[in-house]
Amino acid sequence: MTQQAAPAADTQPAPGGRRGEGPSGRRSPVLRLLARPEVGVLLGALAVLVFFLLTAPSVRQGSSMATVLYQSSTIGIMALPVALLMIGGEFDLSAGVAVITSALTASMLSYQLTLNVWTGVVVALVLSLAVGAFNGWMLVRTGLPSFLVTLGTFLILQGVNLAVTKLVTGNVATDDISDMDGFGQAKALFASSFDVGGVEVKITVVWWLVFAALATWVLLRTKYGNWIFAVGGDKDSARAVGVPVAFTKISLFMLVGFGAWFVGMHQLFSFNTVQSGEGVGNELIYIAAAVIGGCLLTGGYGSAVGPVFGAFMFGMVNQGIVYAGWNPDWFKAFLGVMLLGAVLINLWVHRTATRR
Repeated sequence: MTQQAAPAADTQPAPGGRRGEGPSGRRSPVLRLLARPEVGVLLGALAVLVFFLLTAPSVRQGSSMATVLYQSSTIGIMALPVALLMIGGEFDLSAGVAVITSALTASMLSYQLTLNVWTGVVVALVLSLAVGAFNGWMLVRTGLPSFLVTLGTFLILQGVNLAVTKLVTGNVATDDISDMDGFGQAKALFASSFDVGGVEVKITVVWWLVFAALATWVLLRTKYGNWIFAVGGDKDSARAVGVPVAFTKISLFMLVGFGAWFVGMHQLFSFNTVQSGEGVGNELIYIAAAVIGGCLLTGGYGSAVGPVFGAFMFGMVNQGIVYAGWNPDWFKAFLGVMLLGAVLINLWVHRTATRR
């Protein structure tokens, strides 16, 4: 088993030691610091922030920073479970369209059957968890790569989203549900705002940070966190020491389903309606935020804090380009360069920190 997976046998994780630091007592403080996956992206996020603070003066305003945080939170909430899944050695290509599937389900069920919107919310949660469980079950049952399994789910959901929406509503978008019972309470939970020093902050920013803290605690302080690192490092060795590999894999996909449900509910109660063709391509943004945050595609290495900074970089670049008055067509090119740079830096840092 790899060093990342070693604590899964019978010990609780030591900070940093689960990420391939090895005998940290024989290493310098600098190497021990570099061994933390979030360090590189933290420095990168600070550099991007300083860059746009200097080149786009409007970023310095509180309202502008609140917008950046909001953009970051909508990416970051999904990037967290995607990151946990990647640490566990898998990834999910259906995450983007799964968000829209969840929102469409809640909207159409509530509107077409004239139900309280909370009924649609609960049914959408059950469906999202079921999609995640299906992905995990297919992976474990067939042994196919997660790329193929979730690519199939992606195509299925994309087609179902559009076809069912047209069949039920006669349009490519759902009907407005803002006047239905329970809408106000659901909006308060998923899409409300609050005032901080005269600046309006979206509730998703709070949920993003709460979920990040919870994910960090799970990874570093629970047996389940040990299991995640273990199955990502070497699932055969993990199984040999008693780690429930199938349960861990399936539950990680279900966590992605939960994240898709939450973001889907935010979109629904923010805009009151949902476009059935949206979500395509967002899965790559979630994966990229996790990779920029220090998670390796090979699994067994990463953190929950790193993707927070990775999502912040996305939000900062997305809005910073607008505030700087640049052509937004360059956004994806900028992100591509940032992603490649982050992958190379993470690889170098990981090799340097784990070199004996």
